[in-house]
Amino acid sequence: MVQTPTQILTLEEFLEQPETEPASEYIDGKIIQKPMPQGEHSAIQTELAPAINAALRSKRIARAFSELRCTFGGRSIVADIGVFTWERIPRQENGKVANVFAIAPDWTIEILSPDQSQTKVTKNILHCLKYDSQMGWLIDPEEQSVFVYRSEQPTDVFDKPEINLLVFISCSQHEL
Repeated sequence: MVQTPTQILTLEEFLEQPETEPASEYIDGKIIQKPMPQGEHSAIQTELAPAINAALRSKRIARAFSELRCTFGGRSIVADIGVFTWERIPRQENGKVANVFAIAPDWTIEILSPDQSQTKVTKNILHCLKYDSQMGWLIDPEEQSVFVYRSEQPTDVFDKPEINLLVFISCSQHEL
């Protein structure tokens, strides 16, 4: 079997490349394509972003964005859901949401796919926390667990399926 040498790109060169489907991320000088979301992952993501927006957007506290590229700290990542406090949402001169987000989300949410490395996803969350994210969630659908990471605080694990995520989201607004 012949292996093709991997071309090394800078972050700037990576950002000039066309987007891939599913998205590719630039991490530690490597281009890593995210796995294609499957049913359970997609269902959680499709329901969670609007639930967060229903709880936080109308009050102008924060806004959730699905599959949004954020470039900061030498990486370019695409969290399943990135939540930004209202005053930190990058905007164009006319007030509309900007197309480029060169900052870490205030709250990053990753939903673990069946063949995805929990270590890789956790490293992305920790990178976000290093660059001023306030909170990161790692949702593991198979284990029905949510790991909640916060800067300089112990990690919490919620693994009771009966926990109502909408109540949890409402409580999270106090952390943003």
